[in-house]
Amino acid sequence: MPAALTAATAKRDYFKELGVRPFLNAAGTYTMLTASLMHPDCVAAYEYASRQFVRLNDLHDAVGKKLASLLHVDAAMVTSGAAGALVVGTAACVAGKNPEWIRRIPDIAGTGMKSEVIIQKSHRYGYDHAVRNCGIKFVEVETAGEMERACNANTAMALFFNANNNVGQIKDQQFVEICKKHGVPSFNDAAADALPVENLWKWSKMGFDLVTFSGGKGLRGPQSAGLLLGRADLIEAARANSSPNGDTIGRGLKVNKEELLGMMAAIEAYVKMDHAAEFKEWEKRCKLVQDSVSSIPSIQMTVDVPEIANRTPHLHLKWDTSKVKITVREVIEKLRSGDPAIEVTPSRPDELVMNFWMLQPGEAQVVAKRVREILKAASA
Repeated sequence: MPAALTAATAKRDYFKELGVRPFLNAAGTYTMLTASLMHPDCVAAYEYASRQFVRLNDLHDAVGKKLASLLHVDAAMVTSGAAGALVVGTAACVAGKNPEWIRRIPDIAGTGMKSEVIIQKSHRYGYDHAVRNCGIKFVEVETAGEMERACNANTAMALFFNANNNVGQIKDQQFVEICKKHGVPSFNDAAADALPVENLWKWSKMGFDLVTFSGGKGLRGPQSAGLLLGRADLIEAARANSSPNGDTIGRGLKVNKEELLGMMAAIEAYVKMDHAAEFKEWEKRCKLVQDSVSSIPSIQMTVDVPEIANRTPHLHLKWDTSKVKITVREVIEKLRSGDPAIEVTPSRPDELVMNFWMLQPGEAQVVAKRVREILKAASA
C-alpha cells in the first residue's frame, strides 16, 4: 500500500463516519463493550502479519510451540476466543483425530463416540452451549460421590467453570483427582481468570487436561482470539477438529495469521509486565473516584476485588435517593449520553459499580469529575 494512502487512511475517523460513539471504559472487559484494547506489541505483530503470506498450519505449529514454552504447559493453540476453545476442545475429547468421527460431529449417536460430559449443576452457565454444539449430553452432578458414579465408559470429558469454584461442592483439585482416577479428560474454562499471571499455568499444573483463557480480555490480545492449553494429544486433536481443516465442527472458528501473531505478542508482553505496579495504578484510579464523591450526602462506598474472575478493584457506590435524588439507572444513562460517553459495570439497580483496569491514562480523572457532577447536581 502506498505510504500516502496509508497515512490518509490512518487519519480517518471511522466511528464518527459511521455514527458510532466510542466511550471511556469504566466497566471492564465485557465482550459487548469490545473487551480490552490490544497491547501495542499485539498491534505491531498484527499489522506485520497483515503484509505477508505464510502457510497457516506452519504458523499454528510455531506459535503453539512458543506459547507452550512461555506458559509452562505441554501444548497450546490459539483459538477463536474461549468459546471457540470450548468447541474444539470438546471435539478433541469426543472424536479425537478419527477422520470419520470428526466429520460426523455433532451427529454422534450410534457411532461409538463417547457422548456424555459431566458438569456440576452449579457450573451450568451461558457458554456451555459451545460444548453442546458437539452433540454431547450433559450429566449434572452435585457431590463428589455423584461425580464418581457418573463416570462411565460413555464419558467423553468433565467440564469445570472456574469462576464458580467457590459455588460448587466439588472444588478444582478434587475435580481433577476424580477425573484422573476414572481416566476422564478434565476441561477448565478459566476464560476471565488470567489474573494474576501465574493463573495461566496454575490449573494445568494442578492436573487439568485442558484449560482455556480469553485472549482479548486481560491478556489484551485480539478480542476474537483465545488460548487452549493442555495435553499434547488433546491439543493435536483439537487442531484436527479446527480450521483450516474442512468438514469439521471448528471450520467456521477461523484464526488468521494476524490473530496468531498478535496473541503470541500479547502473551510475551503479559508475562514480562510488572503486575504489582499495574495493580497499584488501578487502586490509584479507584481512590481518585472515591475522593471525588466522598462529600456527597449519604454516599456509601465499598471496594472489592473478586477472588477469582476479573481480580481488579471494583468500586461500589450507593446513596439515599431521598437525599441524592437520582437513581442508579439515571446516573448510568447520564454517563452514557455525556461527552465523552462513559460505560460502567453492569450491576444491580441499587448500586453504581465501576472497574478501572481498562481506562487509559488520564481517563480516570474524567470519570471522577463526571460522576461527581451528576451526583452533586442531584443532591443540590
